[in-house]
Amino acid sequence: MVGHTYLKEATETEREINEQVTDSVADILSAVRTDGDGAVRRFTAKFDDVERDSFRVTDDEIDVATEGLEADETEAIDKTIENVREFHSAQRDNIQGFEREFRPGVMLGQRVVPIQTAGVYIPGGAHPLVATPAMTIVPATVAGVERIVACAPPQPDGTVNDAQLYAMDRAGADEIYAIGGAQAIGAMAYGTDSVPSVDIVTGPGNVFVTEAKRQVFGHVGVDFLAGPTEVLIVADESTDPGLVATDLLAQAEHDPNAKAVLIALSESFGREVLDELDAQFPGIRTEETARESWEENGEVAVVPNREAAVDLANEYAMEHLQLMVESPRELVDDLYNYGSLFIGEHAPVVFGDKAVGTNHCLPTLQVARYSSGIWVGTYLKTPTHQELTAEAAADLAPHAAKICELEDTHAHQLSAEARLRD
Repeated sequence: MVGHTYLKEATETEREINEQVTDSVADILSAVRTDGDGAVRRFTAKFDDVERDSFRVTDDEIDVATEGLEADETEAIDKTIENVREFHSAQRDNIQGFEREFRPGVMLGQRVVPIQTAGVYIPGGAHPLVATPAMTIVPATVAGVERIVACAPPQPDGTVNDAQLYAMDRAGADEIYAIGGAQAIGAMAYGTDSVPSVDIVTGPGNVFVTEAKRQVFGHVGVDFLAGPTEVLIVADESTDPGLVATDLLAQAEHDPNAKAVLIALSESFGREVLDELDAQFPGIRTEETARESWEENGEVAVVPNREAAVDLANEYAMEHLQLMVESPRELVDDLYNYGSLFIGEHAPVVFGDKAVGTNHCLPTLQVARYSSGIWVGTYLKTPTHQELTAEAAADLAPHAAKICELEDTHAHQLSAEARLRD
């Protein structure tokens, strides 16, 4: 157990998806699978109070959305897309297929091939995420996905948020639909008369979207199941406590269930950050959400040294890990449980979330112990192949046949023995 004490601990909260949500999502998915567009139309009217002649967003709607944005707004979106494309292209360049002769007459290899169709979900809600299209669609285009379908919840007037719509179009979506919630996941997974079925569904969303992805998994692939956002900051006296407080609030404002944690290298510094948080709450427009998040889920742990800080950070295994300490690079090699790492006070989480080029669709709820978030590989497969000469087959056959004999898989055994040579 890591040696640490808490100046503030989170209230114990239930993180499991409740049975009512599970049942509700199951009913929605069943209806969409059976009744297709009719069910989607009913649920869109019920949950969004919207009726559209067609779910698919038209080119004219995209043009109107583009005209509704200022030049600096489109420039910011374009720059984020450019940065994300550059980083994920570098990822793709470092995933290689291969083929070589492992022993005489035995050629083995793997290819790197894109998934053919992908469906991405772009969440709406109180804070429609404008960077998410870049994070979900651009890696798919870099991977070479043939058809990319995007769904986003309609606004009260039936349109998709202008900035999100522009970003989806510029990121490379082939088709965009004004559908939200579990019904959007069902439409992309099962297909309707209007919405094509896909091979994988990706992208973040609320608890209903997450549960829908869980329930359709197996029929289609999914990226991963994400919970509320998280940030863990490791900080010492070399950093301005006000800056640490600002970065904690940046994640706390997402959602009342968001989790922001500080590991402080001294008690006095931890208390300074707590004082700064109290001072900064009234200055942000999202104070109500951020304050609820911090009061319920926020934590401040004090550790005696940098080694203990690293151990505790690995134990937390959180989505975002930010190092605001002297010589932060010295800690990197010993850290292994995180979604994305932000090194130094000049690399806040907001840059990764919005603009720098890495992906913001990251694992939460300690999933970072065994998995990462969306990357170009999310949309790639690495199927293997093998080719043997007659001589190599004859050499391998006795070993394969013996394994089959041990398993009592007789037809397999005969298949292997058929390659034996006199």
